[in-house]
Amino acid sequence: MLGAEKENGRIPMDIKIKEAELTEELLETLIRLSADWEAEGSCHGYRKNERSDIEGNRIFVAEDCGKTVAYLFGHAEISKKASTIMPAGTQFFEVEEIYVRPQYRSLGVGSKLFSCAEQAVSGSVEFIMLSTATKNWRAILHFYLDELGMEFWNARLFKKV
Repeated sequence: MLGAEKENGRIPMDIKIKEAELTEELLETLIRLSADWEAEGSCHGYRKNERSDIEGNRIFVAEDCGKTVAYLFGHAEISKKASTIMPAGTQFFEVEEIYVRPQYRSLGVGSKLFSCAEQAVSGSVEFIMLSTATKNWRAILHFYLDELGMEFWNARLFKKV
């Protein structure tokens, strides 16, 4: 671990959260982190990112001593047609991915990343939306519902036959 240490569940002072411009160096870092995520095996069917998965998105990062340790990326959209989730013409920001390196989890890094993105898109969209495919659904629902204050609107369930 770099400079992060648990301090009453709060982010250590040296972790910086910010929106970042996509450079070649950052792109390589995000792809490398996504490969680490794939290797964890914590998500159903997750595969590491390619350039095309990241380009065109707004990117938010958490850095510890100048090294990226977490990221969130997504993009704004307008719903094209009415659905069970929202009416046509609704402006929303869809979070494509949020990832925090294991040793930085439970320190508030993910919450701060989400908050940074929320503040950045506030006023230009009505909702922030995301889908998740984790194997640890209890923990992820706790994070999104209890910690971030999101609402549960939709579920997609699977049963192998």
